[in-house]
Amino acid sequence: MHVVRGFCVCTREPRTEEDPGRRAQNVGGPISTEPRINDRIRVPEVRLVGPNGEQVGIVSIQDALRLAQEQDLDLVEVAATARPPVVKVMDYGKYKYESALKAREARKNQAHTVIKEMKLRPKIDPHDYETKKGHVVRFLKAGDKVKITIMFRGREQSRPELGRRLLSKLAEDVAELGFVEFAPKQDGRNMIMVLGPHKKKTEAMAEARLAKEQRKAGMSGAEAEAEGAAEPVESVEPVASAEPAPQATGEEQS
Repeated sequence: MHVVRGFCVCTREPRTEEDPGRRAQNVGGPISTEPRINDRIRVPEVRLVGPNGEQVGIVSIQDALRLAQEQDLDLVEVAATARPPVVKVMDYGKYKYESALKAREARKNQAHTVIKEMKLRPKIDPHDYETKKGHVVRFLKAGDKVKITIMFRGREQSRPELGRRLLSKLAEDVAELGFVEFAPKQDGRNMIMVLGPHKKKTEAMAEARLAKEQRKAGMSGAEAEAEGAAEPVESVEPVASAEPAPQATGEEQS
């Protein structure tokens, strides 16, 4: 920047072209979540753990690699932030397979609370009400929340007490399975209430899994009994008696 007769004149330095190789070095690649194994472990010394969990101690990386190769196993870095890093001799392929199985089992047992929705009319038919209530009961037994929506049309909007009365009745009918988590509230042409289950999602999933196993076991036993009853009873009569008797020849008749 230069000052010329009270004016500030800014001069921009010419841009220099950056080296393409240096630009490529500045761009970072994706961060890998996989542990470093074998030759990728580039530290002078490590704390070595044997294949059976025994503590070998601090050794050089060359000795650790040699011990892993002698046992036909891999050297896996299990604690990269430790000083020195902790490595273990193991079968890396088997380790990855077991880790994938554990992650899959954890996802299977993981509970996600789902909000179901049920829509009603303020002047709903009793039969339709029982059907809708059955769905709400099923959702609450599964450990899910239920959002109840009362839809008003035309002149029904001037009578919101019909919706509140219907929601109160529904909450009383399912009080053994759920509670009112969000009180009835008018939202435009609709009235909304949220019911929450008494039991947790994990408990509901465990009960459903147990009931399914018991149902399978009961079905298999019944099928076995049915098969036993349907088996034909062996005849005690000789097979020859079932065959037609041979006709007598002319000589025997005479």
